[in-house]
Amino acid sequence: MSISASLLPELDQEMAGTRTTLERIPEDKFDFRPHPKSFTMINLATHITNMLGWGRDTLTTESFDVAPVGGEPYKEEPAASVAELLEKFDKNLAEFREGLAKATDEEMFANWSLLAGGNVLFTMPRIACIRGMILNHLIHHRAQLTVYLRMNDVPVPGLYGPSADEGNS
Repeated sequence: MSISASLLPELDQEMAGTRTTLERIPEDKFDFRPHPKSFTMINLATHITNMLGWGRDTLTTESFDVAPVGGEPYKEEPAASVAELLEKFDKNLAEFREGLAKATDEEMFANWSLLAGGNVLFTMPRIACIRGMILNHLIHHRAQLTVYLRMNDVPVPGLYGPSADEGNS
């Protein structure tokens, strides 16, 4: 079994739970943040959604510069509505999944670099980027988002079995 084929079931499961989490964001709480240093709820949700686009880009490029010399730095524009957020999530997921399904093991082992101002922040095989900087990173932020939901009395979805809001726990 190829590396990509082994990741697809996990991607499907994790992104189904992620989409359910995003669906529950109340639009009247977009500006909620638990601490001044924290993302707002919509910025956190937008960040999660954009990470799927990063997955696609990791599979199709050799590097990304977050602050290219002489260019505009990377910036995330928050979604204006839950519908817009979900539309972008679905688009990014479909493109990432399609690219992942096509990726060969050789391509997954090729190095990929993150740059800032032309300086290399890190270089690692694509599989390590996909696993660590995309999937694990996204799941980490999804967990943060579930705390935001809990703090606002929004039912938290069961992601790995029933939650306190769903099922018999």
